[in-house]
Amino acid sequence: MALGLAVLATVVIVGVATIARPKPATDSPGIAKGSVAPEISGTTLTSTTFDLAALRGHPVIVNFWGPSCVPCRDEFPLLEQELSAHAADGLQIVGVLMYDGPDDARAFIAQYHATWPTVQDPSGSIRTEYRVAARPQSYFIDPDGVLRAISVGQLTSDDFGSFYDTIVGAAGASTSP
Repeated sequence: MALGLAVLATVVIVGVATIARPKPATDSPGIAKGSVAPEISGTTLTSTTFDLAALRGHPVIVNFWGPSCVPCRDEFPLLEQELSAHAADGLQIVGVLMYDGPDDARAFIAQYHATWPTVQDPSGSIRTEYRVAARPQSYFIDPDGVLRAISVGQLTSDDFGSFYDTIVGAAGASTSP
């Protein structure tokens, strides 16, 4: 009995440690690094039309989030800081609202002064196309529109730097999907 409890405790501890730390994701089924990122089009929280294709020529981060997600909330200041730090590169961030309602998201964005667009995804079609496993989940897309890195979980500054390097150094190096 004691051995069984010790094994169970070890499994729980390892599982929690694995979940708590952001990790680079391997390719998600249906979306592979090195392929053109799936299209995103829709209406933003400010009722404007958004089309990911319009951002070609820029490094882009697509961030799936929601205001009820604590790691998403904790990650927002880092995204704002990095957007400012990489303005000279033309970095663009696009949020995709996942699971939460638009009113809560608008209030959160206003509170934190987020400047990037957030696309609504009430049907979950964007989330499905990107094969999102959890919130937050971020996709790093190079200026050619090619997916270079996927991060599942809250980004740290070090993780951001590693993933960002894959999209600013990859322009023109894309392969045909």
